[in-house]
Amino acid sequence: MIEADRDLCIGAGMCAVTAPEVFDQDDDGIVVTLAEQPGPDDTELVREAVQLCPAGALRLSGS
Repeated sequence: MIEADRDLCIGAGMCAVTAPEVFDQDDDGIVVTLAEQPGPDDTELVREAVQLCPAGALRLSGS
C-alpha cells in the first residue's frame, strides 16, 4: 500500500516525475496518490520515488 503524508510533503515533485502513473500534485504542489497499490509495472518506480522524496513523505508498506 502506498502512503503519502500530505503534511510532510514539501512539493518537490520527485514522486510525480518518477512515477507519474501513481503520483500527481495538487494546485499547491502537494502529493496526490492516484492508486493505493502500485501495479506490477509500477512497484520499482514507487520504491524509487520513496527513496527520492526529500521530505520523507512517502511509504510503501506491505511489500
